[in-house]
Amino acid sequence: MQINDFLGKDAVSGPSRHPLLTTLAVIVFAEALLLAVTALWLIVELLVDEPSSIASALALTALVTLAAVWLSIVGANTLRGAPWVRSAIVVWQILQIAIGIGFLSYFDRPEIAWVLIAVAVFALVLVFTRPVMAATVRE
Repeated sequence: MQINDFLGKDAVSGPSRHPLLTTLAVIVFAEALLLAVTALWLIVELLVDEPSSIASALALTALVTLAAVWLSIVGANTLRGAPWVRSAIVVWQILQIAIGIGFLSYFDRPEIAWVLIAVAVFALVLVFTRPVMAATVRE
C-alpha cells in the first residue's frame, strides 16, 4: 500500500512533490505525533493521579486529542497539496510560538520552549516558500 492509496487520487505524486512540501508535512505529522503522546500521557495522569479540577483535566485532554487528530488531517492534506492547509499550518504555528513563549515565562525548561519556537518558525518559513505555495495553490 502506497501513501497515494491512503490519500486518494488527488495526492501530489512522489516525483512531482517538492522536498520542501514533504518536509512541511513531516513537521506537521511530528507535531501531531507529539500531541498524541501528550494526550496519552494526560489520560494516564487522569487515571493515576487526582487532578485539582476534573473538568479542566478532561477539557485539556480532549483539546489535546482534537489537536492531534486535526494536525494529522492537516499533514495528510499537505501531501495532497490542498490550498487550505497553509492557513491551518500558520494558525497552529502561531499558537505553538505562543506556547513556547509561555514555557519561557512560566516554566524552568527553556530548551523545550526554544525547540517549540524554532520548529514553528521553520514551518512558517516553509509555508511561504515558492515551492510550497505553488504546490498548494487552488487550480
